Amino acid sequence: MSVDENRVVLITGASTGFGRLMAEALADEGFQVFATMRDIAGRNAQNRADIEAAASNKNVALHVMEMDVTSDSSVQACVAGVLSRTGKIDVVINNAGLVANGVTEAFTAEEFRSVFETNSFGVVRVNRAVLPAMRRRRSGLLVHISSGAGRVVLPYSAPYCASKFALEALADTYRFELAPFGVDSIIVEPGVFRTEIFQKSTQPADTARSAEYEGANYRSRIDKGFEQALNDPEATDPAEVVRAVIRLIGMPAGQRPLRTLVGAAVQAMSPYNELAEKYRAGLARAFGMENLLTLDTAGDSLPIRTDLASGPS
Repeated sequence: MSVDENRVVLITGASTGFGRLMAEALADEGFQVFATMRDIAGRNAQNRADIEAAASNKNVALHVMEMDVTSDSSVQACVAGVLSRTGKIDVVINNAGLVANGVTEAFTAEEFRSVFETNSFGVVRVNRAVLPAMRRRRSGLLVHISSGAGRVVLPYSAPYCASKFALEALADTYRFELAPFGVDSIIVEPGVFRTEIFQKSTQPADTARSAEYEGANYRSRIDKGFEQALNDPEATDPAEVVRAVIRLIGMPAGQRPLRTLVGAAVQAMSPYNELAEKYRAGLARAFGMENLLTLDTAGDSLPIRTDLASGPS
């Protein structure tokens, strides 16, 4: 795919997994990419060095910058740094995420909050920082990496599912509210993929409360379920998500679907998403907000898609 090499992409949570794969692939495609992550002088120092070395060897525009999405000052400093270097940000990929699994009752409110800080509130921070510049240019794209668990609940994964449901609501609302400013908001919903995120999963600290559920064999069920999912022959390569994101970025403004399902495990949700999208568009019309169904870019007013793409075809 041929792209404008001046297009600027900022990616959160790019030290490993989807984020890193997307950063490297987009740089290879000719984008100027800013891969952000926490603690680039500490625990992510090696990841930073590896990414920068690979970028240097390939002579691509891939830069690593410090960003902690749970910190207002960190997000603001990073975005300001990118804008001072490039003058714009064309695409933001909100990818940073945490997984937590365990008995819902055993999680404290603070443990729930810590997951929301990254998966939901972090998105608010990043978007709030980048949107003024995007709105001024009447151009921009917000890509939100969600999950099938942001539409259908998985037992023993309440903090993760709830935070992804919140992310979906945010991205959907941004889609409405930003359309008059020419800024697009979309959601990518992967199924289960073999990335490091599952190895970093957190569990509730209240082991005594968790132990009261041992009769349900919940721990072994979680472990067995993830093992089966990750070893399922239908579980696809994480590169499939990367290809879907690149394809979506390359689509013309107004033509991108709100939700894109990626992976065999989540394709059954397509009818659910399609029905929700039809109701969403109808609700906007019923409340006299038809203008929010039009992406008003600098040069054109484009009706945004209100149908559904079920996968990365």
